[in-house]
Amino acid sequence: MEVHPLVEELGVYPYNELGEARAAREQKGLSVIDFGIGVPREPTPSFIREALVVAVLEEEYSSYPLASGAGELREAIAGWIDRRYGVRLDPSIEVLPTLGSKEAIYHLAGLLLWAGGDRDLVAVTTPGYPVAARSTRLAGGQLLELPLDAGSDWLPAIDAIPHEAWRRLAVIWINSPNNPTGSAAPLAFYEELAERCRRHGVVLASDEAYSEIYLDDDKPASVLQLADPTHILAFNSLSKRSAMAGYRSGSVCGDPLLVGAMKDVRPSLGVTPQNFVQRAAIAAWGDEDHVAAMRERYALKREIMTAPLERAGLKSVGGPASFFLWCEVEAGGDDEAAARRLLEAGVLVAPGRIFGSGGEGYVRVALVPSIEECEAAAAAILELEQ
Repeated sequence: MEVHPLVEELGVYPYNELGEARAAREQKGLSVIDFGIGVPREPTPSFIREALVVAVLEEEYSSYPLASGAGELREAIAGWIDRRYGVRLDPSIEVLPTLGSKEAIYHLAGLLLWAGGDRDLVAVTTPGYPVAARSTRLAGGQLLELPLDAGSDWLPAIDAIPHEAWRRLAVIWINSPNNPTGSAAPLAFYEELAERCRRHGVVLASDEAYSEIYLDDDKPASVLQLADPTHILAFNSLSKRSAMAGYRSGSVCGDPLLVGAMKDVRPSLGVTPQNFVQRAAIAAWGDEDHVAAMRERYALKREIMTAPLERAGLKSVGGPASFFLWCEVEAGGDDEAAARRLLEAGVLVAPGRIFGSGGEGYVRVALVPSIEECEAAAAAILELEQ
């Protein structure tokens, strides 16, 4: 029996390496505080859990969810976008609930790339979240890597895209706030890039899963704030905003033609969130108090960890959004060696190279352990430096 050769070529999903490193240490009876895998570990607010329980109890007969999602959930998502960005979307044609944001990000390549098509190229950032790149390859497409520039707030150099590449591009992926750098793209960047994409017939896909994790009142912009939604898609999720990673509930919004195409193929995929999860999501999108409290805890964790990491030769050089610290290894050091050294203190971080070649020389610190664990990790790092 044969499987797609790219399965072996792509290898283990990068984040799995972090789980293996943690398991290896734990098998020796040693403790680990895990800042490697960016899975939120804040408690899911009780009102969200209660909404899910009520929905389960009320659903005496379980039925398949509508592929387009419940109308009430689409309205809740549209309502949140209106309150957050001042943008009114039509929930019937511009909003689509998804099984988290990852599945929708993955499936976009299959929708826009096909054998014999004129467009076989997808632009992704490096360093960057790996799902868009991996799905592109499995869909038969080719990758154009756009390095993030530390000197320009970790924005990709769009001017570096070769003129001839625009004819082949199907999608340009932007992730803002960015994983792993924590940078956020300003609205002016979106405006310029969207104009180029429309001119060349390219889809601008913006992964905005960390949109609600930011410092102070400096709220990140969204591609949805652009006046013209043509060729634009924004992907978001409740995983980070509301600590609902296991619920797998997100959304894709934007160009009605693109949203409609995604909606049309979903009955064949079976990826709509369960009805009771959608009910919990409605409750989550409708409340901001729990999100503000979440931001405060992440800000405190950032404060606890920044100085000890710098003492260890890992200076935070990323942006102020998301729940990541993007730290440069001093003196052009080896990110894998720096990560191994921290692991000796029982602190697991992600070497930057797992996010692509643009991540070499950096480590990513996911601020997902509890405040108490962050304090313990900070003390362990300082002790390592003595």
